[in-house]
This record gives sequence, C-alpha cells and structure tokens, in this order.
Amino acid sequence: MKRIFIFLLLSIDVVSYAQNIPMYVGTYTGEDSQGIYLYNFNTKTGELNNKKLAIETVNPSFLTFSKDKKFLYAVSESDQESSVSAYKINYSGSLTLINKVNSKGKGPCHVQLNKKGDKAVVSNYGGGNFAVFNINKNGSLQEAFQVIDHNIETKKAHAHSAKFLGTNLFVADLGRDFLAHYIEEKGDFTLKENYNMEVGAGPRHFEISKKGNYIYVINELNSTITTLKKAENSYKNIQNISTLSNDFSGESYCADIHLSKNEKFLYGSNRGENSIVVFKRNKKSGTLQKIQNISVNGDWPRNFTLSPNGKFLLVANKKSKNISVYKVNKKTGELSFLKSIKAPTPVCLLF
Repeated sequence: MKRIFIFLLLSIDVVSYAQNIPMYVGTYTGEDSQGIYLYNFNTKTGELNNKKLAIETVNPSFLTFSKDKKFLYAVSESDQESSVSAYKINYSGSLTLINKVNSKGKGPCHVQLNKKGDKAVVSNYGGGNFAVFNINKNGSLQEAFQVIDHNIETKKAHAHSAKFLGTNLFVADLGRDFLAHYIEEKGDFTLKENYNMEVGAGPRHFEISKKGNYIYVINELNSTITTLKKAENSYKNIQNISTLSNDFSGESYCADIHLSKNEKFLYGSNRGENSIVVFKRNKKSGTLQKIQNISVNGDWPRNFTLSPNGKFLLVANKKSKNISVYKVNKKTGELSFLKSIKAPTPVCLLF
C-alpha cells in the first residue's frame, strides 16, 4: 500500500512537471524591471507562476529562440549602445551571456533567425536599417556582415521586423510604408521588390503562412491588416481589413500579429482600443473575416503569443504592467478571459 501511495505521488509530480513549460518575458527595464524574466506556464490550467529573473540586462524588448531552444537572442534598446545578445539557456532556465554585438543602428526592436539557425536579422527602428549576422555553432553572434539602410532624403525609414523564408528575407518598414522582399544571392541579400501598403499605414509586424503563399501585415498607424497573396515569384495585395471594432472612434495603434497553428484563425493586438482582434481565415482564398474584438484587461497590449498547444493566448500589457491569459476555443477561434497577473513592464512573451 505504501509503495502504491509513493508511486501515485511520483506520477502526480511527473504529470505536473510535464504540464509546466517555461515562458520568457522581455521587458523595458526601470524601477520595476531588471531584464529578462522566466515564468512557469501550466499548459492545462493557464496558470503563470514561479517568476524568476533569468538575467539582468537593459531593455530586452524582443526575444527569440534558436531552433533547438539551446540559445536565446535578445535586442537591447539602449541610448548608450544598441545591441543584440546571445544567451545560453541553462538547465534551470536561467540565462548566461555568450556574447553581445552592435546592432548597427539605433533602437533595435526585433530579431529573428533563419530556419537553419546560422543567420540572424535585426531590425533597427531608430536607425531605419536592418543588419544580418552569422551565428556560430556555439550560439555566439558574429559581427554583422551586411547592413541595409532604407532611409532616403525625402522620408525617414523605420525598419520594425524581418523574417526569413528559405532564401527570401522580408522586412516591414513602418516609416516608408512597405514590406521589402530580398533574395539571398552569393551570401548577401539583394532587393527584389517593395510591396507598398496604403500611405501612412505603418507596417509593423507580419505573419507568413506555412507554405509561403500568403503574408499578413499588421499596420500600426491605420489599424489594418493587409493580405498579400503569392503570384508567381511576387506578392499582390488582395485585402485590407480594419482591426478595430465597428463602433470604436478613439486613437489606436496596432502592434503584434499571429496565426493559429492550424492557420484557420489570425489574431492581432490594438493599443488604444486595448483589444485583441480575432479573424477567421479562408484557407482557400487567404481572406479574413473579423469575428471578435475582446478587451485585453489592461493597457497598451504590445506583444502576445499563443501557447504551444494552442489552448491559450497570453498578452503583454506594457502600461498596466500585467499579463492577461485567455482560453482559445479551437473550433471557433474566439477568446475568453481567464485571469491576469502583475508583471514588470512586459513587452515580449516567448514560449
């Protein structure tokens, strides 16, 4: 009987451990924040707990993993030195700095790796450029081997995010209202085409469908999503749709965008309306239909993320300093609010 009791206790511990996964939180540092934080997230209940400081660093406002999740990369928006850092992820979840390199532009706000994990691209909002880096096998970053400046005499550029797709590289430029399409040739990236958004739209982030046939661009300044459809080796604009409720009349600025794993639904965040918008996606045509706007139960939702099992959506509310957790209805895509916890100026959530 005693052995059975011990076995049951051990089984409960194993199940509980399996349910809990790490979530890293990038922040703007100040009085209440010291760097990158680590939480345990329960994939069954949606509970967030056991907050720890993973590493002390300045303004780690965007984070991303290597493919094998052995390394984490973070930009640092610092007036003294704009940089991107590589960290080793320890067994405990804490982070150890491997190295730090200059981002080659002011205000780095986004970092992304290619599928192979041997290159990183950093978008410099303030500098209006982006830089591409080689990554060594030990996770360390080399100095940037290419820097491309989007600024022109008549208009200030604001590179806000970039993503690789095979040998393609796409860059959203909020200042110049386009999504730039680059092709890798002989190790460097050359411009193929710029896909223009509406004037003053302010493209910020974007999602690419798994097969690369559609790109969804969320526009910060006019609160819309632009759908681009692949046409031979180029992309064409097939839809612009508002992210706001029909009855909302105040100022609002879009931030983040994510596709569900099954690509049936698309989510976006609105700062001002302080909502998450939910779209149903037509998988044949790629077009979107708005089905919900739900309050973030906080102020200024910057980044948000879907849990790996797709059952939850979590929102980083910058100004109200909280993380809100939602249950996802996998059939309808709609969200229902579960809970909210206080958090130190959260601006990026990473599973």
